Amino acid sequence: MSKVQSRLLLLLSLSALPFSASADFYCCQDGGRRVCGDTLPDVCRGRAYKLLDKSGNLLKDVGPPLTAEQKAALLEEQKRQKEQEEKAREQRRRDQALLDTYSSIKDIDISQEKAENDVKLSIKNTESQIQLTQLKRKKFEDEAEFYKKKPMPPEVQKGLQVTAHELKLQEELLELKQNEFAKIKAKYDGERQRFIELSSIRRSSAAPAATGTH
Repeated sequence: MSKVQSRLLLLLSLSALPFSASADFYCCQDGGRRVCGDTLPDVCRGRAYKLLDKSGNLLKDVGPPLTAEQKAALLEEQKRQKEQEEKAREQRRRDQALLDTYSSIKDIDISQEKAENDVKLSIKNTESQIQLTQLKRKKFEDEAEFYKKKPMPPEVQKGLQVTAHELKLQEELLELKQNEFAKIKAKYDGERQRFIELSSIRRSSAAPAATGTH
């Protein structure tokens, strides 16, 4: 059957339907026959259908219902898009906070230097405490040398245990402070790089506007 014949048959089938104020019709394929109605026919539910005007022109083409796998894929895609939008919003918030906090690279350098100096001082103090504790422990270790073949005095044994515990805590604290220093450097390196990027974007956006004023 030619396209012209098919369109004529469609118009004839539409003309046989009761008059509708909206003059829109729903049509679908049921096996080898076309079924149309001024509301969606029952046989068309759960199938692909077309919404046509009274002249047979296509207004809307509705595909068949999604399979369970397609629905799952659609939900996953929607979830992914939502996560991306949330990340973009968070990045915009952080960018604005960065621009509100610093007016120049020099401001970032000053802030980083202050943060690093505070941690450097803490590291230095902890290293001093470790050295003092090591000296205390060395005294107990020297005393313990005299008691290799006889019972060790309780105060020497306790001194070795206490200084060992103190050293462990102080070394753990030193490691934490060293990690903190590394994190501070990484933080400010990232903020500095992002500030440069945002400043470049801002200059690029302002350039056309400035050119247009001449």
